[in-house]
Amino acid sequence: MALIYETENFIVESHEKPFVDRREGGHIRIKVKDLKIIDRTKLNSSQAIELMRLTIVVGESFEKVMNQLGVPVIKINYQDMGNWAFKRGEKPYLHVHILGRSKDAEKQVFPESIHLPDRSTGFYDGFKSLNENDVLEIRKEIEKLFTQEKYQDKNWKL
Repeated sequence: MALIYETENFIVESHEKPFVDRREGGHIRIKVKDLKIIDRTKLNSSQAIELMRLTIVVGESFEKVMNQLGVPVIKINYQDMGNWAFKRGEKPYLHVHILGRSKDAEKQVFPESIHLPDRSTGFYDGFKSLNENDVLEIRKEIEKLFTQEKYQDKNWKL
């Protein structure tokens, strides 16, 4: 896990075991800091607004930066799941997967849906996480977007 960005209630990180290889678009996870929050229905209104704004800013930053770095991302997918925690006998916590979708993908072929077989199948073997430069550039773009008027706290009632 490489920390990309952090807010009052959420952590944005590069997923250490990505569902989408970096060369095929990459994988970011936004997770709630309060791990007792198991899904979005447990968020209060300000946390829900914060999460929605954060997913938008992260997705916009992610797509722009990956394209600048030569990964032809044409779509960002957003998914919150948490089902696999049950396989391990654990309690799930709210987290949102942000998945870059590249036109050049060979394993997670676009425009098909993301393929999510069990980790034991070997499907994800060899998938690489975002690298240090990706993380740095995405962080810089997130910080830049948060200075824009449309993402200011007052405009989101935060």
